[in-house]
Amino acid sequence: MTSRDFTAVQQPLPRPICKPFAAWRRLVLGVLLIGAASGCASRQDHQSIISNSSSIKATELLQSHADRMATIGMRNNLNSLYRLMDKLYLRNPREWRKTGLADMQAAKRAVHRAIELDQPLPELGGRKDIAALGYALSAEYQGDRVGAFIYSIASMLITAHGGRTEFYLSDSLDPQFIHNAARNIEIATWMLANRRDAQGKPWLLSNEISADGRNLSYAVEFGKIVARLDLLTDVLDERYRRMGVNYAQGLLFLNFLPVQ
Repeated sequence: MTSRDFTAVQQPLPRPICKPFAAWRRLVLGVLLIGAASGCASRQDHQSIISNSSSIKATELLQSHADRMATIGMRNNLNSLYRLMDKLYLRNPREWRKTGLADMQAAKRAVHRAIELDQPLPELGGRKDIAALGYALSAEYQGDRVGAFIYSIASMLITAHGGRTEFYLSDSLDPQFIHNAARNIEIATWMLANRRDAQGKPWLLSNEISADGRNLSYAVEFGKIVARLDLLTDVLDERYRRMGVNYAQGLLFLNFLPVQ
């Protein structure tokens, strides 16, 4: 299985929206953006990601329910990846030692920075998202496989979300690419469990079912990411569908707006 087996998650042009809704949205955005002098960041900072909750920010006025859900989903998905990185480094300590850094914490911080600041990992030769995923668990790659694997998945998720980790009314998310990202996570989970070296040993130790015990916590964490992505796909599909349906209902039933 190579990177060609993953599904593309590049962001296309925004999908067309009914003109009345587009005009209304531009008007509302114009008013809100004037009031939001500080502007909006497109990426969450590290503390926002690793926290289970965040304080209310003024910029949330520029978020719909779906935007807020996408932002929280991205935060939780990156947190899941960070937990998986912790677990993989603990089971595969030889990997962080390949980085030449002082300890495992330093290796983890390097991956955090690369993900959150959109910096490439030098060992991946400039590869990102699905290209990096196929390379990270291949015989050709000789670097830190844990860091490369987690970085590649995070990069793929962020690419599927248009290169952002925070979302606002002006952003356009494509449900198809969120769906593709969920399927890519399933493929990556299979690769983690089945990719082996020439001696038949797994590139990375993860899930285990043996006489010594059962450890399926890796599969559980990946399953949470897939579930969040699939739920967001449904929410986005419904949002665009309801916008058109609500507008059509207004025309069909000639509903006046309340004045009391």
